[in-house]
Parts: sequence; structure tokens; C-alpha cells
Amino acid sequence: MNRAPLLRAATVIAGGATLILGLALPASAHVTVNPSSAAQGGHTKVAFRVPNERDSAETTKVEISLPAEQPIASVSLKPVAGWTAQSETTKLANPVTVNGVELTEAVTRITWTAGAGAGIRPGQFQEFEVSLGPLPVTDQLVFKALQTYSDGDTVRWIDDPAPGTEPEHPAPVLTLAPAGTPPTAPPAPAAPIADGESNDTDPPYALAGILLALTALVTALLAYRRTPRTPRTPRTP
Repeated sequence: MNRAPLLRAATVIAGGATLILGLALPASAHVTVNPSSAAQGGHTKVAFRVPNERDSAETTKVEISLPAEQPIASVSLKPVAGWTAQSETTKLANPVTVNGVELTEAVTRITWTAGAGAGIRPGQFQEFEVSLGPLPVTDQLVFKALQTYSDGDTVRWIDDPAPGTEPEHPAPVLTLAPAGTPPTAPPAPAAPIADGESNDTDPPYALAGILLALTALVTALLAYRRTPRTPRTPRTP
């Protein structure tokens, strides 16, 4: 049996799976705003989802900037256990009228700081919920974010969105549709997970499982190739 084609195919598949896994995991680690869309002129609750990308440091501070050129009159924060939240108000260079009321200042920065033992640990994420409204009449809101780690390093999620490409450190973006536009159906909720169980259908776990299975296949083929073959006994005529 010619084992070379099988071995080459398995190696190519495993290499492709490794590349997919390497591309997929960093993309899922971006700071995002959820849901990612809302209606112009309305009120909404969003959650800034902050995953920890580091293996040896915790996330201890998160800063979200709200665009001063697109001010929001009402900004309310939901408490997060173990974290303190502080909002910073800025006087607007150009006052705007919102629902008949002149707005001369607005919240332009929110900072969450972790207390002792409350940082976002490796392999974990945290959501920071905010109520916003009325939302301005514009296509999108870009929230620039800073993520600070316990080792003193800060990751700046501040790159503006670019059509057709994904920047290295994209800022969270909330897309705004005209009032009355039918909302996009949210994804189906995941099934609840019992204590002590894991959700093996999550993308990182599924990709890791594929990679492990293919690695095992390559190892088995290599072992098979190296196994000495017993010569056949010629048949007597």
C-alpha cells in the first residue's frame, strides 16, 4: 500500500487547521459592543465585552470613550461586582439640542477599575453594561477602548473601521439604523451549561478539537509508516 499520498494529505489538512485556528482565535479576542446595532433616536442597553488575551496577566482597567461630536444625553452604568466605575463629563464645544433640550455637556469617557482579585483572568471575559439614549441620527458610533493589564501594558482598541479590511486593533462600533427599520434577528441563545460541564460547541473549543484530531491522525500515520513490515512468505507452487 502506498502511504505517501495519505501522509501528505493529512499533513496539508493539519497545517490548514492550524492556520484557521490561529486566525480565528485572535479575531474573537477583540473588544466589542453587543448588540452591534440599534435605532437612531432611541434608547438602548449595550454591553462592552472585554476578553483577556494574555496568558500571564489580568485585565485591571477598561476605558471607553464616547464620541463628543455625537453626544448622548443620558448615560447610565450597571454596577459590576468587584469593579468601580467612573464617568467623565466634558463641556461640548458646540451645544446640541436633544428632544427640545439644549445639551451643553455630555459623558465622553467611562472607566472601570478592578478591585483586588476582580481582574479579568486569562481565558475569561467580562461585560460592562451601559444604557444610552437618545441615540444620535448618524450611521454609527465608534467607541475607542483602552484595555490595561496587571503588568502595566495597555492595548489601544482605537482603529476606525475600514470597508473590506479589518484593522489590527478595531474600535467597538455600534451601527445605527433609521427609526422604524426592522431589527436584525438576534442569534439563538446557547443552551444552559450545568456546573462542571463545558460547551464544546464554542468556536475556540471546536477548532482546538479539530486540530487535536488531525494531529493524532498525522501521528498515527507516521507511526504506521515506521512500523517494520513482515516480509511475505512466497507461496510454493
